[in-house]
Parts: sequence; C-alpha cells; structure tokens
Amino acid sequence: MEPKFYRKVLKNGMTILFEKRDLPVVSVAFAVRHGGIHEEVFEKGISHFIEHMLYKGTKTRTSKQISEELEKNGGEMNGFTENAITAYWCKMPSDKLKIALDVLTDLVKNPLLDKKEIEKERQVIFEEIKMYHDNPLRYVFEEIQKCLYDGTMGIDLAGTFETMNSIDREKMVEKFKSVYVPGNMVLAVVGNANFDELVNFAEKNFGNTLKGTSEKSEISVKKFDLKNEVKVEERKGIDQANLVFAYHVPLVEDKKSDAARILTCLMAGGLSSRLFEEIREKRNLAYAVKGGSQISKYFAYNFIYVGTMKENVEKVKNLILKEFGEVAKSLDEKELNSVKEQLIGNYKISQEDSASQMQSLLFAEMDGQAKEFYEFEKNIRNVKLEDVRELAKKAKEKFSFFALVPKE
Repeated sequence: MEPKFYRKVLKNGMTILFEKRDLPVVSVAFAVRHGGIHEEVFEKGISHFIEHMLYKGTKTRTSKQISEELEKNGGEMNGFTENAITAYWCKMPSDKLKIALDVLTDLVKNPLLDKKEIEKERQVIFEEIKMYHDNPLRYVFEEIQKCLYDGTMGIDLAGTFETMNSIDREKMVEKFKSVYVPGNMVLAVVGNANFDELVNFAEKNFGNTLKGTSEKSEISVKKFDLKNEVKVEERKGIDQANLVFAYHVPLVEDKKSDAARILTCLMAGGLSSRLFEEIREKRNLAYAVKGGSQISKYFAYNFIYVGTMKENVEKVKNLILKEFGEVAKSLDEKELNSVKEQLIGNYKISQEDSASQMQSLLFAEMDGQAKEFYEFEKNIRNVKLEDVRELAKKAKEKFSFFALVPKE
C-alpha cells in the first residue's frame, strides 16, 4: 500500500510532515535544522547543550512536570542532536496526542535556560564526554571521524571541555533565539492523527506569517575539509583492539550514494556479509564485524568496525582491503541483486516502528524533502553493478583507519 503521507510548508516557513497510520499510537517530534555541522569550532557542542537544557524546565513546567505529563500518560520521550538536526520527540497513545504537542511546543518555545541549571547540566555533559572517551567502541567512532574530516566535523557533537566551558547563558540564549524560530522548525508526526488539525495547531501556536521572529534565520554549514588518515592509539586497561575502517562516498544527492549503501551492506551488513564470513567465520579473528553508512547532504562515508586481538589488527585491515579488491574485480549481478533485496527488506522492516519512521522522515527532510524517503526501493533497484565496483576500488585506494589497542 502507498503510504498516506502529507507535507506542508506554512507561510512562516515551518514544515509539517505527517504519515497517517490507523494504529492507537502516535510519534511526534519538533526539530530544528541545526546541529553540529552548523557550529563553529570554538562553540562545538552548543546544539547538544541546548538540547539538554530544553528538558530542564519551561516558564510553566518544571523538569519533573515535563517528564511526568508525558510518561504518566503512557508516553516515551527523548531528544537527539546530530550533525544537521536537533530534535525533541515522544511516542504516545494516539488519544493523548494533544498532550504530546502541548508539552513539546512548550519545550521549543519557552525554555527557562536557567543560569544555575546550565552550570549543573554542564557537569552532566562533562561526565558524558568522559563516558564516551572511556567506552572503546564509542571512542573509535569519534576518532575515525577525525581521520576523515578536519574543522567542525573533526570534533564530537558533545564538544570538548574547552568549548563547553566557553558557553555561558548569554551565548546559549543568543543561539536559541536565532535558531529556534518557525522558519527553521519541522513538526513530524507518524500515527493516528488528522493532518488539518496538526496544521491548525502549528499555525495557532507558531503563527502563519513571516513577520518578526518567524523569519527563517541564515544557518550556514561551517567549513571543513575531507582527509584520510591512518592512526593507531594505545590504551592501558583494555583487553581488545577496536578498529574502524572508513572511506568517503558520494553525497546524498548523487545517485551513486545508493551504490555506497549497497557496498556497505555487501561488506559488513550482517552475518551473511563478505567480511563477517572472512574475518569471523573462516578465521575466527573477531566476534563483532559490523558496517554502516553516514550519508547526508553535507558529508558521506561508509565504515566497518571490528573488535579483535591486538596482534590481529594488521591482518584484519589487510583482509578488508583484499575483500574490497575482490568486489572491485568480481562482484556479479546475482550477488548484487541479493544485497539489494536485503537492503529493501531492511528498509521495510524499519518502517514498522512509528518513532523510527518519524526519525527517518526528519533526516530525509534535512537532506531535501521527506517524500524522497519513499523512493528508497526504486533507487536501490536502479543501482548499477559498475558503480558498486568503482566505489570498492576507490575504497581500497583511499581510506581512513583508526585502531585503539591494548597497551602492555
């Protein structure tokens, strides 16, 4: 069945996305078109900091009242900051939709950004940064991005101790006022709701005019350059080496970005993938062999993660390179079509959960228009064999690599 999808841009620039589902559940999100990629190096982490602070209280609700109003009505709530978006969402019984809309609207319109709470939450984020550093699996993904990019893309979304210490209430309020305006906002809803009522709610609560603060502010992507680096870092107190192999791929508007999705699935997309078979099943060199893609309008790369013993790091790296060479030379239509079916099946399964679907539509909107998400199956089926082979050849020739290994 064709999805019942609706999209409207209000006169104030606010975008409404809605997918109708006849189930007693609804997922709701307010998002702004601003994330880590829009931050200067000296302010890195401010989007994530603001995300934390919006849950710390509004002019009419305390932090506890925010969580209680959603959770005591059966809801789940959370937020996330990514490179191109910051979002606040909840999943509720559909008959409680108005509560979800009211609470989330309050968050994005009326945060207190209390000075004392800012100082307290700063300490929480310091602990979050330390937690990421101490987790080898999380840490290697931070470091591989530094091997792929410089500038703002080479710094984690949570920022650093230095950048976080530089952000005071004045800077946070200034950033909030410039970013959290209707023209930069997206309301996304997936579930049992009425589109016209959603539009009416948005117009009533955010206006439907381009006057004053409704105007879309100019949000620019900050400068960063692509690079390729190979690094190995030693650390005491760990028993396993964690490594990531990554390579740049075409941006989302390039049709070859779909070939990149196929290549990452072929190489490390599950137990039937080439590298899982080569590294784990044939040679027993690892437990975890996983791959994925980060493909957007602004940056794009594929990655492969492996956890192995220190003495096997170079062997695993060479196996990865060897396999890319094999794909570049010998990938055939039969194997290509098999991976296409795998990706299309995964795409269909991902749509089962309304919250997952809501986030997928938001990310598609950040990269162009949300309706393009529904073109996934057609785009994957149109990928040509030579495009996948070409990307495999390039990956072998030009890549980044980071390994965190035990120190004796």
